[in-house]
Amino acid sequence: MRGFARVLFDESHRESWSIRREVATEMNPGNPADSGYVRAAELLRGHGHVIEPHVGGPLDPAALRDRDVLVIAHPADDRWERTTGIGSPRLADAELDAIEQFVRAGGGLVVMAECEQDKYGNNLGELLGRFGVEVVNTMVTDAGHTHNGVAAWVLGRPEPGRTGEDLLAGVQAACFYRAGVLRSTSPEAQVLMRTSPTADPAGEPLAVTVRAGKGRVAVFADSDLFGDDSIADYQQAALWTNVVTWAAGEPADAGGGTRSPALDHTAWTDLKESIEELRPLQAKDGSVGEDGRPQALALTERIAAAVQELAPLFPHDHAYLEAVTADLRRWAADGLGVPDFLDALTAFQPQLHRADGLEHLVVFPMYTQNGNPDRNFEAVVFKVVWPDWLAELEATRYDNPMFVPIAFEDFTAGYDTNSAVLFPETVAVREVPPRFTWGGIFCDREAARFRRVSSAAAEMLRLPLPPDAARLIASQDLAQDTFVLWDLVHDRTHSHGDLPFDPFMIKQRMPYWLYALEELRCDLTTFREAVRLERNPEISVPHARLVQYAILFDRLFRFPITGARVRNYDGLGGQLLFSYLHKHDVLRWTDNRLTLDWNRVGDVVIDLCEAVEKLYRDSIDRPKLAHWLAAYGLVSQYVEPHPGSAWAKGVDALPINEPPKAWVDAVLPDEFPLSMFYEALSKKLGDVVESTKGLR
Repeated sequence: MRGFARVLFDESHRESWSIRREVATEMNPGNPADSGYVRAAELLRGHGHVIEPHVGGPLDPAALRDRDVLVIAHPADDRWERTTGIGSPRLADAELDAIEQFVRAGGGLVVMAECEQDKYGNNLGELLGRFGVEVVNTMVTDAGHTHNGVAAWVLGRPEPGRTGEDLLAGVQAACFYRAGVLRSTSPEAQVLMRTSPTADPAGEPLAVTVRAGKGRVAVFADSDLFGDDSIADYQQAALWTNVVTWAAGEPADAGGGTRSPALDHTAWTDLKESIEELRPLQAKDGSVGEDGRPQALALTERIAAAVQELAPLFPHDHAYLEAVTADLRRWAADGLGVPDFLDALTAFQPQLHRADGLEHLVVFPMYTQNGNPDRNFEAVVFKVVWPDWLAELEATRYDNPMFVPIAFEDFTAGYDTNSAVLFPETVAVREVPPRFTWGGIFCDREAARFRRVSSAAAEMLRLPLPPDAARLIASQDLAQDTFVLWDLVHDRTHSHGDLPFDPFMIKQRMPYWLYALEELRCDLTTFREAVRLERNPEISVPHARLVQYAILFDRLFRFPITGARVRNYDGLGGQLLFSYLHKHDVLRWTDNRLTLDWNRVGDVVIDLCEAVEKLYRDSIDRPKLAHWLAAYGLVSQYVEPHPGSAWAKGVDALPINEPPKAWVDAVLPDEFPLSMFYEALSKKLGDVVESTKGLR
């Protein structure tokens, strides 16, 4: 899986902990949990990270190569601790140099020290001194803030006021079992937790982070808090995964992979140029007027010839590209009227060949949703995004045979827009097919827009980001794969659940808040499924947690301020989510700073999902107007309607004796205006949102 960290857990310097179950059992047969970081390793793997032990040889540049984080957990002489029994607890000078170079070049280092640090015979003090951190040789006691009444099991006090990446996201307390304390002379140091005012010593750091060059260092004054018999206490599991993810820094994306050979073919250049020359000759319906026909006829033949020349690069699309050529030439022979590409559309079946990296060439007269409203010719080269883990989920849990996740290779001007979909219903045809069999969603564009807007919003609103959310925003690879999972579940939800009549597909005219609720229902259902996947110990889908962030941030930040305010159903869905979280005290806007209660956000979003589902379920037994009014009531409970709204005044103000068209006509273009928060946000983020046009 792309975008996750590679973690090396040192076991070659007589560490007191092992991530290997059999080694922990050998070290401590009576209580392996007191020598194991097995659960800690499993947690990291569940978050998508790769963690492996280092069991032999020095920690030199070769051992650290291609690693993101090094973990050193309490090396000790055998007379003090049960250890891995390998090597010396002291790092050699060359190892100290290699680790420092690794960190300053961008690596992460996580070190677990101990109480009475000086007696254990290691030289962690020398290593940490290179980053301005000292482990004080003491043992903290605190009768006032203890775990299970043991004075040496002290509760750390979280340090408030952190900005940027929040390593304490979801962490309210942690227990340090027989801990020392830390001191730092580095101006880059930040304290995560301190001893309480009643402790001895009082108010001293128990956990510290430091930035060193391009790298990151985290130090804890106790190693037991992440051991197998302790990591489930309080929120220590969240603290562990937060710190290791933070230490890994920003991922280095693999990039788009091998460039498509089609893009370097002269026929692709000719195809694009011909389509761009044809575009101004076409009317809105795709036809060409009499004056432009001579030129259009020549361009049509050039397009057909280019398609034929490119076809050998796409053997799996042979039947489709033959049909494209035939439809082009028939259109020309029939006088260049409204195009009809039904034969080509019927022949194009990408859902039958979902293979990761498989490329397609598509040429259609079409409009692009959220892009060009006219049925101009467009050409796109794209590749399918279908990793093995996604294929397994689709086959076993989320069947969606029509879903085709795709990424751009290159495109004509109709996609130099906000459009992120390739849907068959946008193609010019003589008649609508009995059913559509596929739908393509450009996950790379969705991911790029999400990253740009979320990053700007978090900075502007001073939102502290959990480290895995920050990593998601930093990585195109990670975000793209996250959106593939989001889209897979969202797309199928339109046809699943109570009252699953997708208003977009049945072409039913209705008030736009019904469209908003349908799109939001699909996103909230996806969010709930992502929570279930994350909490299911039998399934490892590390993107599940990231999907939750993606839905939250896109819905809260981008959707409400994107597009015009006329019947903006996606915007309204985001407004509803924001207000619901705000009214339930999960989201707070205080002192010009946005915060989220990460311990509660999942459950509260699921509550909103269930409220929307109840609306759908109850409406099975309601007439249309009653359903529309009930939906209005749910939305207006949280999003303030326009003061002049007839719908807000109730049924007596509506033309109920008229056909449903009159009820829809009574809806104001902006029935639910932006709140003052979003008006201000729109002014600050508007240019960022606009800059996402054409991203990939």
